[in-house]
Amino acid sequence: MTSTTERTDLQMLQGQLRLKILGLYNQAHAGHIGCSLSCVDLMIAALVMRKRQQDSFLLSKGHAAASLYACLNHLGEISDDVLDTFYKNGTTLPAHPAPNKHKGIPFATGSLGHGLPIGAGIAQAGKLLGDDSRVFVLMSDGETNEGTTWEAAHFAVQNGLDNLIVLIDKNGLQGFNQTANVLGDTADSRTWSAMGFDTVEVDGHDIQSILTTIDHLTATPTGKPKVVIAKTVKGKGVSYMENKLEWHYLPMTAAQYEQAYAEVSERYLSAQVA
Repeated sequence: MTSTTERTDLQMLQGQLRLKILGLYNQAHAGHIGCSLSCVDLMIAALVMRKRQQDSFLLSKGHAAASLYACLNHLGEISDDVLDTFYKNGTTLPAHPAPNKHKGIPFATGSLGHGLPIGAGIAQAGKLLGDDSRVFVLMSDGETNEGTTWEAAHFAVQNGLDNLIVLIDKNGLQGFNQTANVLGDTADSRTWSAMGFDTVEVDGHDIQSILTTIDHLTATPTGKPKVVIAKTVKGKGVSYMENKLEWHYLPMTAAQYEQAYAEVSERYLSAQVA
């Protein structure tokens, strides 16, 4: 059971990283804010709270790059000075993650549908080497429309990659519409279970629940890859962004940034955890 102090610490971290993300987008006057705020709690669980050095993490939904940069900065893998170059000419932190510059970013991502094939390959390599490494791949729900996603999923099942943990950020919005109105709900637990994955649904903003779920899924070898379908809110933490499609693209005005900063501070840094 998580203590009140631990829950308070997690809530503080959720707020601190959201403020860092908002600051990056405000400085760059750039979009893709909503998708970064929807997945940062999943990233905290998979990347920040898990200390196993041999594990790999891939942000397949690379348009949420600011959330990855904020987490790697928190971990000390990206300095404050480098973080300040986000989106600027000559930066190593562009709008989508670029490879070979930072340890926590081994591959370029953002062309959707690439992360799971890469992750499956890393997981297969771990099996061949006989090590106990795990591979976490964070995907968007819209990304489950991609054909390469399903090819990689079949490969993972066929090769018994139970060291592969797929995290799906299911915020229900993609590109220009709700995901259900594009190709249907391809981030559906029944579909992934029928394919052969150990599948579970979770609140994507409850970090402790995500951690507990991952521990439960990986406690006993099953020969099946894992998928955690996380119900999230696009723009989580900022009232005027939550569940709004336009915040997949829009930058903030100065006034909107001030409001967002105040709301996140109030919600995560001031409120007491019951």
